[in-house]
Amino acid sequence: MVAFALVVTMSAASGHGKKCGFEAIFNFGDSNSDTGGFYAAFPAERLPFGMTYFHKPAGRATDGRVIVDFLAQALGIPFLSPYLQSIGSDFRHGANFATLASTVRLPQTSLFVTGVSPFSLAIQLNQMKQFKAKVDQLHSSSGEDKLPPPTIFGKSLYTFYIGQNDFTGNLAIGINGVKQYLPQVVSQIASTIKEIYALGGRDFLVLNLAPIGCYPAFLVELPHNASDIDSFGCLISYNNAVVDYNTMLEEALKQTRREVADASVVYTDIHSVMLELFHHPTSHGMKYGTKACCGHGGGAYNFDKRVYCGNEKVINGRTLVATACSDPYSYVSWDGIHATDAANKIVAHAMINGSIFRPPFSLHKFCDIQAID
Repeated sequence: MVAFALVVTMSAASGHGKKCGFEAIFNFGDSNSDTGGFYAAFPAERLPFGMTYFHKPAGRATDGRVIVDFLAQALGIPFLSPYLQSIGSDFRHGANFATLASTVRLPQTSLFVTGVSPFSLAIQLNQMKQFKAKVDQLHSSSGEDKLPPPTIFGKSLYTFYIGQNDFTGNLAIGINGVKQYLPQVVSQIASTIKEIYALGGRDFLVLNLAPIGCYPAFLVELPHNASDIDSFGCLISYNNAVVDYNTMLEEALKQTRREVADASVVYTDIHSVMLELFHHPTSHGMKYGTKACCGHGGGAYNFDKRVYCGNEKVINGRTLVATACSDPYSYVSWDGIHATDAANKIVAHAMINGSIFRPPFSLHKFCDIQAID
């Protein structure tokens, strides 16, 4: 098993005596880090999403918080407002450009055909550029406009958690088919970092992909035979393909680091944490690895592709209802595709203590880290 112990690390700079040297977070991603962007554009959220921490739907594809929420709490800043949310947003401590179902590559189809978000990484980058232009143009020193000062962009943490949909959305053509797109994915992430660097960004955390071969939805949906299941119940071939992608991503970030030598471009290995949770849930206070909390059908996976978490559907005269468990904290998987609040918290702790950063990077050198509940 992997031990997520405190690792002493060094960073490129310090917080210079401030409570936190990072005054904002700007996040780019998909449903793994969306804090309400998708549902601001396409309102449709419902319980049981948000049931544990917020006690109501909160724009997140889980029962509670996503990783970037915990990171914000640790840095002592408010939860990030979605860039697309027009009412009630406060951008003084950053913005979240992530939306559910986003991809790195430009989508080749429509949300209404295949469910893919129109807000790909290139669009999110353009939104970031517009955000900076508006801040430079409109900021008032009073802060009443809910905008940060123009100096914020060099004092911010830029986080990326995107790529899963590029991987899983093309699995119908097989693993080898998917692999042909992966160099484009990592290249796009690297070029986005360089463009944000040109805007003044200097500190980047890039999260790799979790082991999708352990996700209940894919264990149900993806074609495989018994020999492709490992001793922990995960799909060997698909997890190997994720490792190949992660290796490619890390190499691309190494090259990017050489091109922006005065920046911190940090590969963040959440894969190792999630794999550990799927393999050994009971070692981390959980009960179920490859079984979804919210779903239909029970059994080993509690996932039925005909009826998704929080929905009901009449099939052959019978009403199928996908409901949530009463103890999400006992599960790694919330709905078969996304992690629970409890799992996200464990991943966030591994980031905060620096044990999954390559090269070494210490948030403690920048900030007085706050406890996360």
